[in-house]
Amino acid sequence: MPSPIPEPVRALLASQDDVVSRAQLLRTAPAWQVRRWIERGALVPVHPGVYVAHNGPTTWQQRAWAAVLVTWPAALHGVSALRAADGPGRRRHDDAGPIHVAVGRDRALAPRPGVRVHRLARLDQGVQWNLGPPRQCYEEASLTVALLEPRRIDGIAVLAAGVQNRRTVARRLAENLASRPRVADRAFWRGILEDVAAGSCSVLERGYLERVERAHGLPVFDRQVRERTPSGVVYRDAALGGVVIELDGRLHHDSASSRDRDMERDLDAAVDGLVTLRLSYGQVYDRACATARRISAVLRDRGWSGRPRACGVGCDLADRAA
Repeated sequence: MPSPIPEPVRALLASQDDVVSRAQLLRTAPAWQVRRWIERGALVPVHPGVYVAHNGPTTWQQRAWAAVLVTWPAALHGVSALRAADGPGRRRHDDAGPIHVAVGRDRALAPRPGVRVHRLARLDQGVQWNLGPPRQCYEEASLTVALLEPRRIDGIAVLAAGVQNRRTVARRLAENLASRPRVADRAFWRGILEDVAAGSCSVLERGYLERVERAHGLPVFDRQVRERTPSGVVYRDAALGGVVIELDGRLHHDSASSRDRDMERDLDAAVDGLVTLRLSYGQVYDRACATARRISAVLRDRGWSGRPRACGVGCDLADRAA
């Protein structure tokens, strides 16, 4: 930056990734001086009244600062808040997409290119104003993103990733969930967070029993079958007629050693002539009908003489399994 820019402004630019608003500049410099910096190219407009201190491409962080400043008072919202917290390379985040910001519900703002505004009734309750840029707290952003995912498995992945990366803990996520007055499927999400905290898969087990097995008329499997294998005593989640169902509900409780134990169990099952079908949340909650059809096909290959049934309107499982 040219030397005429005073130290307070340079310090502010340094703290905001070289992005500054006109309102901030006018606190330390007269309007004519700000115009001169702009005319000389020391400050380049990003949005009306928001500038960056260079004339090259802006980074995601600079775009985020600019979006917050042009809608101020505002904070990064949802997926943009998670991107700011997790840094570049966050899974499934498109850095070229719009910056999401949260503002008060009563605000009326003109549309800005590359900025998506979300109006919230309780903005102050869930924002960390001291961070740069200001953003929703991790729990608030995680639940916001998870609950908006069209597929449950993707929402579960968002919550699990935050815990796995040690950005938050299941207890704080559960407290945030409890503070939200209107949440569809609250019991389901509360159960998921309980499983995340305990490292269990009770929600997955209930979902498999109700959505896959019972809903489609599959035979009743034996649960928690104890077997002695070369690797020691194991408990199969469900077993019937040489078919083993393993419900893999690991979320953040995952490691190379746990995966190795699972592979060893599957290998021992194969040696004993068993077919292992390992299922997770996607197979149970997003594709239950297709999962039931495939399990029924394996069972029929193993001698089951029954037929699966359609679980309701739109389920073509019975016809496809015929």
